[in-house]
Amino acid sequence: MAKRKSLENLSSEELYQIARQREEEERLREEEARREQLQALREERRALVARQRSELAALDRQIRALGGRAGRGRGRGGSGLSQVVLDAVTAAGKISTAELREQLEGRGVNVRNLGQTLAYLKRTGRLKSRGRGVYAAA
Repeated sequence: MAKRKSLENLSSEELYQIARQREEEERLREEEARREQLQALREERRALVARQRSELAALDRQIRALGGRAGRGRGRGGSGLSQVVLDAVTAAGKISTAELREQLEGRGVNVRNLGQTLAYLKRTGRLKSRGRGVYAAA
């Protein structure tokens, strides 16, 4: 085994190499600590989501037991505008787009994408067009 040189006997190149080696070791330790923290947070998130799902399932069971309809997931976190529009059209029987917009705004519903929602409901066969801008439930 080679003898260790004292700090005073090292060349500048050797000191530089030692410093670079220590920097690399420190960077690796920090990276490993970051990975461990990230893994712990991901595990905590998984546990939270699982707990939330089980609580939602319990609530859905209670709702169904009382004869109600349990909430279904809304895909991408949508506002449920399609269902609100469909309910309003069904209640009215036949309604124009202007009347529908006015009615929904009166309820405080965001009707920014009403045209797209009506087109979607018509395309999926849940609404029928009774004339230009007049809709009825299918």
